[in-house]
Amino acid sequence: MNNAKWMAALAVGALLLAGTQALAAEQAQTREETQVREEVYGSQLMTPQERNEYQTRMRAAASEEERERIRAEHHERMKIRAREQGLSLPDEPPAHGMHKGMGSGGGMGMGPGGGMGKGRY
Repeated sequence: MNNAKWMAALAVGALLLAGTQALAAEQAQTREETQVREEVYGSQLMTPQERNEYQTRMRAAASEEERERIRAEHHERMKIRAREQGLSLPDEPPAHGMHKGMGSGGGMGMGPGGGMGKGRY
């Protein structure tokens, strides 16, 4: 292969790599946004900006008590918003930490009997 062909092949490879990385980053962002929507009570009634502001407030809270107060205020706002839109949300927000995520027990992991110990034959 001459120099021009090598350069063209390298350029195509670089473009493919950059495109693949951009796609992977976009997919990761989409997964993160979906997870945020699932974790924030009433998120289906919120704009992306409102979800970001809520999460910023939660991260900035100095104590668990302050986070609980923010959650309670948010819950009341979402109940009012749902009522105004003719929708319904549960009367009580889900217990803290009850969202889907790592450790929820739904995955295929090393649970009881998952090791290389003696079998029952």
